[in-house]
Amino acid sequence: MNNSCPVCNGILAPGIQTWHVECVTCYYEKGDLQPTINDSSSHELINETDRETGLREIRASNFNKLLGVISKLKPRGGTLVDVGCAHGWFVETAMKKFDVLGVEPDEAVFKSTAAKGLPVRRGYFPDALEHSETFDVVVFNDVIEHIPSIDNVLTACHERLNEGGLLVLNLPSSDGIFYRLSRLFCRIGKFGFFERLWQKGLPSPHVHYFNSKNLSDLLKNRNFAVIKSGTLPTLGLEGLYTRISYTGKLGTISKVLIYCAIATALPILRLLPSDIIYIVAKKN
Repeated sequence: MNNSCPVCNGILAPGIQTWHVECVTCYYEKGDLQPTINDSSSHELINETDRETGLREIRASNFNKLLGVISKLKPRGGTLVDVGCAHGWFVETAMKKFDVLGVEPDEAVFKSTAAKGLPVRRGYFPDALEHSETFDVVVFNDVIEHIPSIDNVLTACHERLNEGGLLVLNLPSSDGIFYRLSRLFCRIGKFGFFERLWQKGLPSPHVHYFNSKNLSDLLKNRNFAVIKSGTLPTLGLEGLYTRISYTGKLGTISKVLIYCAIATALPILRLLPSDIIYIVAKKN
């Protein structure tokens, strides 16, 4: 694992587990977890139908809010690519305002999304694009944290954006209350929550964890100007139980207890630091 921080070039020190390191200067975190997106055996660990059901409502709500932010910055619309579009929820939402293309590397998920008649293309960004294709907006919804070669991808984003184009990143935050709690549990030897947030063992694990500050610095260092940032809700009651269940690793009693605990605490949790942040940056 590279021991240099991609944000500040600081030292990446050993973290909570053998596969985890963190920057002692800017608090960026990195995981040495390998994606296995099109490996059929890794997909057996996750029920994709349940995952879609569990995430749909909160993602749809957040995507509407995010589209509102983008539309204010690009009131005339334009071309937009949704990288790692998964089930196509943001593609469907953004089609109201933009000429949209979705890109999805997971073959099974791509086939399901394409079957809905949505404008999606299978492959990785930017390889799936035509040589001359450029966009007014490039969006990564819960995707950038899964990409090991983040420098290469940000360079490609800069190249594929039109003049004055926007890069939109929506991702989990290391400042969020759930992530902070997961680190506290690790201190008493309970690593399951931490591993779940990194999606360890799933087809597309997280390989980065940022907060608003170090992510903004990363973008500034790569010829982007941050013009808007904020947070989005992490949880809602709709689909919560299914979301807890879709990896299939928990017993029924554990699922019910977790659901009841979160449902009871939800009003308070909404007042605490969110585990989802977004950043909109303009191409310099």
